[in-house]
Amino acid sequence: MKITFLGSGGGRFSAISQRRMTGGFRIDNLGGKNYHIDPGPGALVRTYQFGFDPRNLSGVFVSHAHTDHYNDAEVLIEAMTRGMTRQYGTIFGSDSVLNGYDKWGPCISKYHQSNSRLVVLKPDESAKVDNIEVKGTRTSHGDPTGSGFQIDYNGFKVSYTSDTGYFDGLAEDHRGSDILIASVLRPGNRPINGHMCTLDFINLINEVEPKVAVMTHLGLKMISSNPVTEAKKISKQTGVKTIAAFDGLSFNVNYNNPKRFRLISLKDVNSPSHSVNHKLFNNERKNSYQTAFKNHEFDELTFMKKN
Repeated sequence: MKITFLGSGGGRFSAISQRRMTGGFRIDNLGGKNYHIDPGPGALVRTYQFGFDPRNLSGVFVSHAHTDHYNDAEVLIEAMTRGMTRQYGTIFGSDSVLNGYDKWGPCISKYHQSNSRLVVLKPDESAKVDNIEVKGTRTSHGDPTGSGFQIDYNGFKVSYTSDTGYFDGLAEDHRGSDILIASVLRPGNRPINGHMCTLDFINLINEVEPKVAVMTHLGLKMISSNPVTEAKKISKQTGVKTIAAFDGLSFNVNYNNPKRFRLISLKDVNSPSHSVNHKLFNNERKNSYQTAFKNHEFDELTFMKKN
């Protein structure tokens, strides 16, 4: 199995600015099947730029009805079904994504749903698809039907929290994970409603005790604070190998020993200035925070005027 991040940015202003890509991530060769998770803006383009083919997908996951998670889902579904000319693949989505809920969704049209198997992700409900079992997990986020998930492949478990604040019981849903992938929007101890910060992720890892942890869906403040430093802090405090995802990060998973892997930085052949270019990092760190405030970009935070 190989996990590849076609984007490590998250939140509406990371998506708008594209200081980090927002294409979600892929899990390839999982029992011979390939899946794209949360294909936000740019997912299709990043798929090709990092050397993948969307036509070999077996499934598309969309955790909730926010644009940075579903934007490119329909075009990937068209690729998976050969332009909607064959019945193939599975679409995993929250109730809001597939059916619509109140003001959220639906995010995938009935037309694009019509040629694939549909699985509505709901907490504590499981479905067996292909060679895997998928269990929905709870979230505390703006979309009330949003769902993370845990994939079980012959006893090897990969969990994805999606966007969620930390809450009592979150760890229980992801218990037994060999690899824990989490949306960690902010650094340090500075969470905002519906999202985790570094301290939240530390608490979650200590409870779940995965073999490997990955932080992704990074907001502007996290990007400016150096996610690698935050990941090292997490590793030190939890004893669990923690990776800060970057655009084009890829690694093969050893089922017998998940801790043994080599990180690969895939080349974006069509981009002269790519965020994995470490020469650009100091400049990025210096300017992105200042530019964010200049353009009134504050992740998901809303400022209230004092009376």
